[in-house]
Amino acid sequence: MVDRQRVCEQRCPSRKSLESWVSLALAQSQDGPEEGEVTVRYVSAEESRALNARFRDRHRPTNVLSFPASDPGDLGNSGFDSGGDPSGVPGSSPAYLGDLVICPTVVEAEADEQGKSRRAHHTHMVVHGILHLLGYDHLSLVEAEQMESIEIHVLALLGLPDPYA
Repeated sequence: MVDRQRVCEQRCPSRKSLESWVSLALAQSQDGPEEGEVTVRYVSAEESRALNARFRDRHRPTNVLSFPASDPGDLGNSGFDSGGDPSGVPGSSPAYLGDLVICPTVVEAEADEQGKSRRAHHTHMVVHGILHLLGYDHLSLVEAEQMESIEIHVLALLGLPDPYA
């Protein structure tokens, strides 16, 4: 389930598109839940810059920020193995994975600079952000290769090109 929030003037992907991208990213991740809830908030460059400065000490807007709801290292031990149900109790709600904050101004500028479609780059940023919520990272070469291979695979399943090519 996706809570889509739009607090900027730019057009943003629909909730239906976001839900399909999130579901596919969850399905293709190796150790994460099969389902979960996430908030995707589309913000202005000013809000992106403020959040990036506050949480990453980088004083510029950025494409996507990921805020996990819990320690991503706990995901494997929190009951997700039981069909996406974090409590293990049938009928309970899916786990809240966290928040993605996306700045469409930055995403669209990057897409234009890199010669990619804006939709493909928005999709990539959502998939990338979801993987961060699940604990994937790209701080080392091994981590980056693992994360990027999942991103490439998910985007290929959606008929989109390799974002790293």
